[in-house]
Amino acid sequence: MIKIENLEKIYRTDEVQTKALNNVSLAVNEGEFVAIMGPSGCGKSTLLNILGLLDEPDGGQFAFAGAEVAHASERRRAELRKKHIGFVFQSFNLIEELTVAENVELPLIYLGVGAAERKEKVAAVLEKMQIMHRRNHFPQQLSGGQQQRVAVARAVINSPRLILADEPTGNLDSSNGNEVMELLTELNEGGTTIVMVTHSEHDARYAHRVVRLLDGQVVLENRQPAFSA
Repeated sequence: MIKIENLEKIYRTDEVQTKALNNVSLAVNEGEFVAIMGPSGCGKSTLLNILGLLDEPDGGQFAFAGAEVAHASERRRAELRKKHIGFVFQSFNLIEELTVAENVELPLIYLGVGAAERKEKVAAVLEKMQIMHRRNHFPQQLSGGQQQRVAVARAVINSPRLILADEPTGNLDSSNGNEVMELLTELNEGGTTIVMVTHSEHDARYAHRVVRLLDGQVVLENRQPAFSA
Protein backbone atom coordinates (compact mmCIF):
# COMPACT_ATOMS: atom_id res chain seq x y z
CA MET A 1 0.00 0.00 0.00
CA ILE A 2 2.81 2.42 0.91
CA LYS A 3 6.27 2.53 -0.64
CA ILE A 4 8.71 5.34 0.03
CA GLU A 5 12.27 5.53 -1.25
CA ASN A 6 15.03 7.94 -0.23
CA LEU A 7 12.51 10.33 1.28
CA GLU A 8 13.85 13.68 2.46
CA LYS A 9 12.25 16.54 4.33
CA ILE A 10 14.12 19.75 5.14
CA TYR A 11 12.91 22.61 7.31
CA ARG A 12 14.56 25.96 6.67
CA THR A 13 14.67 29.24 8.52
CA ASP A 14 16.73 32.33 7.80
CA GLU A 15 19.61 31.01 9.87
CA VAL A 16 19.38 27.22 10.00
CA GLN A 17 18.50 24.23 7.88
CA THR A 18 17.26 21.05 9.56
CA LYS A 19 16.96 17.72 7.75
CA ALA A 20 13.97 16.06 9.46
CA LEU A 21 14.05 13.00 7.19
CA ASN A 22 17.24 11.76 5.58
CA ASN A 23 16.93 9.17 2.79
CA VAL A 24 14.17 7.20 4.50
CA SER A 25 12.95 4.09 2.67
CA LEU A 26 10.01 2.05 3.92
CA ALA A 27 7.26 -0.22 2.61
CA VAL A 28 3.97 -0.98 4.35
CA ASN A 29 1.84 -3.79 2.97
CA GLU A 30 -1.93 -3.87 2.85
CA GLY A 31 -3.27 -5.14 6.16
CA GLU A 32 -0.09 -4.53 8.16
CA PHE A 33 0.12 -2.91 11.58
CA VAL A 34 3.39 -0.96 11.82
CA ALA A 35 4.69 0.99 14.81
CA ILE A 36 7.17 3.83 14.32
CA MET A 37 9.34 4.60 17.33
CA GLY A 38 12.25 6.84 18.27
CA PRO A 39 13.22 9.75 20.52
CA SER A 40 11.57 13.16 20.29
CA GLY A 41 12.75 15.07 17.25
CA CYS A 42 13.78 11.98 15.28
CA GLY A 43 11.29 12.59 12.44
CA LYS A 44 8.37 10.36 13.48
CA SER A 45 5.64 12.99 13.19
CA THR A 46 7.17 14.42 10.01
CA LEU A 47 7.03 10.98 8.44
CA LEU A 48 3.43 10.47 9.58
CA ASN A 49 2.40 13.84 8.11
CA ILE A 50 3.88 12.87 4.76
CA LEU A 51 2.27 9.41 4.84
CA GLY A 52 -1.04 11.14 5.61
CA LEU A 53 -0.60 13.48 2.63
CA LEU A 54 -0.68 16.48 4.95
CA ASP A 55 2.80 17.52 3.85
CA GLU A 56 5.04 16.77 0.87
CA PRO A 57 8.67 15.67 0.87
CA ASP A 58 11.57 17.66 -0.52
CA GLY A 59 13.08 14.62 -2.20
CA GLY A 60 12.55 10.95 -2.90
CA GLN A 61 9.58 8.89 -4.07
CA PHE A 62 6.29 8.11 -2.35
CA ALA A 63 3.76 5.70 -3.84
CA PHE A 64 0.34 5.30 -2.21
CA ALA A 65 -1.85 2.43 -3.45
CA GLY A 66 0.37 2.19 -6.54
CA ALA A 67 0.22 5.88 -7.49
CA GLU A 68 3.14 8.28 -7.12
CA VAL A 69 2.03 11.09 -4.81
CA ALA A 70 5.27 12.70 -3.57
CA HIS A 71 4.51 15.94 -5.39
CA ALA A 72 0.79 15.58 -6.04
CA SER A 73 -1.33 18.73 -5.95
CA GLU A 74 -3.04 19.69 -2.71
CA ARG A 75 -6.39 18.95 -4.35
CA ARG A 76 -5.28 15.43 -5.25
CA ARG A 77 -3.82 14.82 -1.79
CA ALA A 78 -7.02 16.07 -0.14
CA GLU A 79 -9.12 13.74 -2.28
CA LEU A 80 -6.98 10.74 -1.33
CA ARG A 81 -7.09 11.70 2.36
CA LYS A 82 -10.86 11.98 2.39
CA LYS A 83 -11.41 8.65 0.66
CA HIS A 84 -8.68 6.43 2.01
CA ILE A 85 -7.08 7.71 5.25
CA GLY A 86 -8.32 8.05 8.82
CA PHE A 87 -6.40 9.93 11.54
CA VAL A 88 -6.26 9.33 15.30
CA PHE A 89 -4.41 11.93 17.38
CA GLN A 90 -3.08 12.02 20.93
CA SER A 91 -5.15 15.12 21.72
CA PHE A 92 -8.37 13.64 20.19
CA ASN A 93 -8.97 16.80 18.06
CA LEU A 94 -12.74 16.70 18.59
CA ILE A 95 -14.78 19.84 17.98
CA GLU A 96 -16.08 20.97 21.36
CA GLU A 97 -19.21 22.64 19.95
CA LEU A 98 -20.40 19.44 18.23
CA THR A 99 -21.95 16.38 19.82
CA VAL A 100 -20.36 12.94 19.62
CA ALA A 101 -22.59 12.01 16.68
CA GLU A 102 -21.88 15.28 14.87
CA ASN A 103 -18.11 14.87 15.31
CA VAL A 104 -18.22 11.36 13.89
CA GLU A 105 -20.46 12.48 11.01
CA LEU A 106 -18.09 15.19 9.74
CA PRO A 107 -15.99 13.07 7.32
CA LEU A 108 -19.19 11.86 5.64
CA ILE A 109 -20.38 15.43 5.17
CA TYR A 110 -17.07 16.29 3.49
CA LEU A 111 -17.58 13.31 1.17
CA GLY A 112 -21.08 14.47 0.25
CA VAL A 113 -22.89 11.46 1.73
CA GLY A 114 -26.66 11.92 2.05
CA ALA A 115 -28.28 12.60 5.43
CA ALA A 116 -30.10 9.25 5.75
CA GLU A 117 -26.97 7.26 4.93
CA ARG A 118 -24.91 9.42 7.30
CA LYS A 119 -27.31 8.73 10.17
CA GLU A 120 -27.18 4.98 9.52
CA LYS A 121 -23.38 4.86 9.30
CA VAL A 122 -22.89 6.98 12.42
CA ALA A 123 -25.22 4.76 14.44
CA ALA A 124 -23.42 1.62 13.26
CA VAL A 125 -19.93 2.87 14.11
CA LEU A 126 -20.98 4.28 17.49
CA GLU A 127 -22.46 0.90 18.38
CA LYS A 128 -19.26 -0.82 17.28
CA MET A 129 -17.16 1.53 19.42
CA GLN A 130 -19.58 1.08 22.37
CA ILE A 131 -20.21 4.81 22.63
CA MET A 132 -23.77 4.99 21.26
CA HIS A 133 -25.17 5.90 24.70
CA ARG A 134 -23.10 9.11 24.53
CA ARG A 135 -24.14 10.14 21.02
CA ASN A 136 -25.76 13.42 22.14
CA HIS A 137 -23.06 14.38 24.64
CA PHE A 138 -20.35 16.95 23.97
CA PRO A 139 -16.63 16.08 24.16
CA GLN A 140 -16.11 17.91 27.48
CA GLN A 141 -18.75 15.62 29.03
CA LEU A 142 -16.71 12.50 28.21
CA SER A 143 -13.74 10.80 29.84
CA GLY A 144 -10.44 10.70 27.95
CA GLY A 145 -11.02 7.09 26.96
CA GLN A 146 -14.48 7.90 25.65
CA GLN A 147 -13.15 10.86 23.67
CA GLN A 148 -10.55 8.65 22.02
CA ARG A 149 -13.27 6.11 21.14
CA VAL A 150 -15.13 8.93 19.41
CA ALA A 151 -11.94 9.92 17.61
CA VAL A 152 -11.44 6.34 16.42
CA ALA A 153 -15.09 6.20 15.32
CA ARG A 154 -14.58 9.38 13.28
CA ALA A 155 -11.40 7.93 11.76
CA VAL A 156 -13.13 4.77 10.54
CA ILE A 157 -16.56 6.16 9.57
CA ASN A 158 -15.70 6.15 5.85
CA SER A 159 -14.03 2.71 5.99
CA PRO A 160 -10.51 3.98 5.19
CA ARG A 161 -7.84 1.65 3.85
CA LEU A 162 -5.25 3.26 6.14
CA ILE A 163 -5.36 4.60 9.70
CA LEU A 164 -2.54 6.83 10.92
CA ALA A 165 -2.36 7.04 14.70
CA ASP A 166 -0.10 9.60 16.42
CA GLU A 167 0.48 8.61 20.08
CA PRO A 168 -3.15 7.39 20.36
CA THR A 169 -2.82 6.47 24.06
CA GLY A 170 -0.57 9.37 25.09
CA ASN A 171 -3.27 11.16 27.11
CA LEU A 172 -4.88 8.03 28.57
CA ASP A 173 -4.35 5.89 31.64
CA SER A 174 -3.23 2.30 31.13
CA SER A 175 -6.75 0.80 31.23
CA ASN A 176 -8.21 3.20 28.65
CA GLY A 177 -5.00 2.97 26.63
CA ASN A 178 -5.31 -0.79 26.40
CA GLU A 179 -8.92 -0.46 25.26
CA VAL A 180 -7.87 1.87 22.43
CA MET A 181 -5.06 -0.48 21.38
CA GLU A 182 -7.50 -3.39 21.34
CA LEU A 183 -9.85 -1.31 19.15
CA LEU A 184 -7.02 -0.63 16.71
CA THR A 185 -6.06 -4.31 16.71
CA GLU A 186 -9.65 -5.29 15.95
CA LEU A 187 -9.77 -2.84 13.05
CA ASN A 188 -6.48 -4.21 11.74
CA GLU A 189 -7.76 -7.77 11.96
CA GLY A 190 -10.69 -6.59 9.85
CA GLY A 191 -8.28 -5.58 7.09
CA THR A 192 -7.42 -1.94 7.84
CA THR A 193 -3.76 -1.01 7.52
CA ILE A 194 -2.43 0.88 10.54
CA VAL A 195 0.71 2.97 10.98
CA MET A 196 1.18 4.21 14.53
CA VAL A 197 3.73 6.59 16.02
CA THR A 198 4.36 5.80 19.67
CA HIS A 199 6.83 6.19 22.51
CA SER A 200 5.24 3.23 24.30
CA GLU A 201 7.07 -0.10 24.06
CA HIS A 202 3.89 -1.70 25.39
CA ASP A 203 1.72 -0.25 22.61
CA ALA A 204 4.31 -1.15 19.99
CA ARG A 205 3.92 -4.81 20.94
CA TYR A 206 0.50 -4.79 19.28
CA ALA A 207 2.14 -4.10 15.89
CA HIS A 208 3.39 -6.67 13.41
CA ARG A 209 6.55 -4.69 12.83
CA VAL A 210 8.47 -1.93 14.60
CA VAL A 211 10.45 0.69 12.67
CA ARG A 212 12.89 2.76 14.73
CA LEU A 213 14.05 6.21 13.64
CA LEU A 214 17.02 8.23 14.82
CA ASP A 215 18.09 11.61 13.46
CA GLY A 216 15.71 11.31 10.52
CA GLN A 217 16.89 7.86 9.45
CA VAL A 218 15.61 4.31 9.80
CA VAL A 219 18.10 2.57 12.07
CA LEU A 220 16.25 -0.68 12.82
CA GLU A 221 13.26 -2.71 11.65
CA ASN A 222 12.05 -5.87 13.29
CA ARG A 223 9.05 -8.14 13.00
CA GLN A 224 7.51 -9.50 16.16
CA PRO A 225 5.12 -12.27 17.19
CA ALA A 226 1.44 -11.64 17.83
CA PHE A 227 0.83 -9.90 21.15
CA SER A 228 -1.89 -10.96 23.55
CA ALA A 229 -2.80 -8.27 26.09
